[in-house]
Amino acid sequence: MDRSWNYLVTGGAGFIGSHLVDALLAGGHSVTVLDDLTTGRQENLTRAQTDPRFRFVQGSILDAPLVDELVAECDSVIHLAAAVGVKLIIEQPLKSFVTNTKGTENVIECAQRHDRRILVASTSEIYGKNSSGPLDETSDRILGSPSVARWSYSTAKAVDEIMACFYHQERGLRSTVVRFFNTVGPRQSPAYGMVIPRFARQAVRNEPLTIHADGRQRRCFLHVADAVAALLLLLEHPGAEGETFNIGADDEISIRELADRLITRAGSVSPVQHLSYAEAYGPGFEDMERRVPDTAKLRALTGWQPRHTLDDILADAIADARAGLHADPHGEPHGEPHIDVRAETPARVPSAPEQRVPSVVPSSVTPTVPSAAPSACRPVAGSALARR
Repeated sequence: MDRSWNYLVTGGAGFIGSHLVDALLAGGHSVTVLDDLTTGRQENLTRAQTDPRFRFVQGSILDAPLVDELVAECDSVIHLAAAVGVKLIIEQPLKSFVTNTKGTENVIECAQRHDRRILVASTSEIYGKNSSGPLDETSDRILGSPSVARWSYSTAKAVDEIMACFYHQERGLRSTVVRFFNTVGPRQSPAYGMVIPRFARQAVRNEPLTIHADGRQRRCFLHVADAVAALLLLLEHPGAEGETFNIGADDEISIRELADRLITRAGSVSPVQHLSYAEAYGPGFEDMERRVPDTAKLRALTGWQPRHTLDDILADAIADARAGLHADPHGEPHGEPHIDVRAETPARVPSAPEQRVPSVVPSSVTPTVPSAAPSACRPVAGSALARR
C-alpha cells in the first residue's frame, strides 16, 4: 500500500483478527478494533497494545450508533466479528444467528453510507454438506433442515454474503467477501470446538484425543499467517471489489490421521477416544465427509501461495498448548509462538493505547441508506439454499 490507512477491524480481538491487526500495524497503518470480547480475548492484542496507532473499543456490532461512529472515522472496514465455532452455534443458536445477520447488516449499512471499502468474512460452512471437491466460489450449497442448528450458521453467513453483494450491485458498496476454510495457529482457543487446538491441548496433557464419529472425515488446514497474507493482498487489489474468494489449503488429511500425527509430534501417550456426534453435540447433528477449497481465483488475482505446511501448523499448536498449560491450569492457551507476518514490526516504546468502553446501549434502529449507482457483482455460490 502506498499510504498509511486507518482500518476498523470488527472482531479484532479474536484469533484471525488479532493476527491481522498485528500485520496491519507492522505495515505502518492505524487500527481501531471493535470487539465485545464474547469469544475474543484482550491478551490476543498484547502486542498491538504497545503501538500508539492502535485503539481498542469494547462494544458490539449490534450497537448501530457506535458502529456508525467508528466507520465514519476509518478509511476501510474489515468485518470479522461473528459468533463462531460449532459448539457455540449449537449451544446459542438464536443469539448467534442475530449477531451474524443484524450485526453484519449494521456494519455494511455504515460502510455504504460513509463510502468505505469493506472486506466481509464468511466461511466454508457456506457449502454445507457438499462433500465434492475441490469447492470453488460457485459450487452449490447443500444444507439440511432449518431445524438443525448447525445449518443456521451457514444460512446466516449466506445472508451476510447476499447483503454484501446486493449493496455492491445496487448501492455501489466497495465490498469483498472471503470464505475461510479451517484456519489454524497461535491464539486459537479450543473452547469452541476447533479440532487442532483441542487435540493439541489434550495431547500435551496426555488426555484422550476425542474424535467425533469414525474419524474418516477429511479436512484441510491453513496457517493463520497464510490467511492474513491473503487478506492483505486482497485489501491492496482493486480487482477484489465485488468478488468472493476462498481462502484455505488444499492438502487433505483425515481426522484420525490428524490425531495420530499430532500425538506423535507432541511425544504424547494420549489414547484416541471416539465419540458419536450425538454424544459430542446432541441429537440431530450433521456433518460432511470432506471439505476441500479451490483457491484458483485467489491465486490468479493475487499470486498468493500458502507457505506453511501442516507440520508447521501442528508445531505451533503444540507450542501454544504447552505455553497455555504452564500459564493456566485450565489449559486455555496464552502462549505466543513465533508467527511470520508480511512485514516486521518496528521496534518502538509507545504510549498506552486508548481504551474506550461505549455508554450507548445496543440499538435496533436501522438507518436510512441512500441509493447509489449499481455496479457488477459476481453471484454468491449456488442458487439452491437448501437441498434435502
